[in-house]
Amino acid sequence: MSDSKHLVCPACGAVNRLPAERLGGGNCGRCGKALFPGVPVTLDESRFERHIGRSDLPVLVDFWAEWCGPCKMMAPTFDQLARDFRSRLVVAKVETERAANVSARFGIRSIPTMILFSGGREVDRLSGALPAAQLTQWLAGHGIR
Repeated sequence: MSDSKHLVCPACGAVNRLPAERLGGGNCGRCGKALFPGVPVTLDESRFERHIGRSDLPVLVDFWAEWCGPCKMMAPTFDQLARDFRSRLVVAKVETERAANVSARFGIRSIPTMILFSGGREVDRLSGALPAAQLTQWLAGHGIR
């Protein structure tokens, strides 16, 4: 299985190995839920490291807050990205007030801030509410199409 990918289950956090030809589908070997539900994965402080560090797919994290108007405006865009990029990218959300340590660790000072991770490391970041086309173009610039 040399061309398989490790994926973290969005429901239970188990690390699954999935053959490349099955990306975009498949269920968790532990809990049986979909590995690609087509919606953003909600991460808290206890789940953040596992999802960032153990996924072989890039992970795009939206740092947001419930009270933030621009963050709420971006929510449908993130939902769409989760559907459109489901076999190429994990789309996740971190509520800054509930995950204050993670937010502080990455120096989140304005929201929304989107950080792209690959191999457990930060690749790039953007801040502010952006149109879907601009986010898609930004992802393409990082080889995610």
